[in-house]
Amino acid sequence: MRFENIGIEELKVDLVRLDSIMENLGLVRAGQWDYERVTYDRKFEIQKDVFYLRVQGYAVEGDVGSRHAVIKLMTPLLGKHYYPHGVEYGEGESFPSTLVDQSKKLLSQLKQEVEAVNS
Repeated sequence: MRFENIGIEELKVDLVRLDSIMENLGLVRAGQWDYERVTYDRKFEIQKDVFYLRVQGYAVEGDVGSRHAVIKLMTPLLGKHYYPHGVEYGEGESFPSTLVDQSKKLLSQLKQEVEAVNS
């Protein structure tokens, strides 16, 4: 599921500040990066199902590996994990409404915090 028109697409933010904001929201980058891209995930376990909220971005300035980069955020995704195949983000997936609402709240907080550091 894509969260279109949330308002974070096209936002740009310094990588160090973004890492801090994401960590406070429970989104983890861990080893999910290369020199041009970053991926942050938050895991949700609801009954026996596992879901991931994913926020991705890419460097418009600098280099992620050196931690001196400006990241442009992309459209967030919500996916469901299927063992052993991985996470599916397709439109055919169904998600609990409480999870969708919680994800929207987190993305709203993300938008507010990124805008605050950019002002």
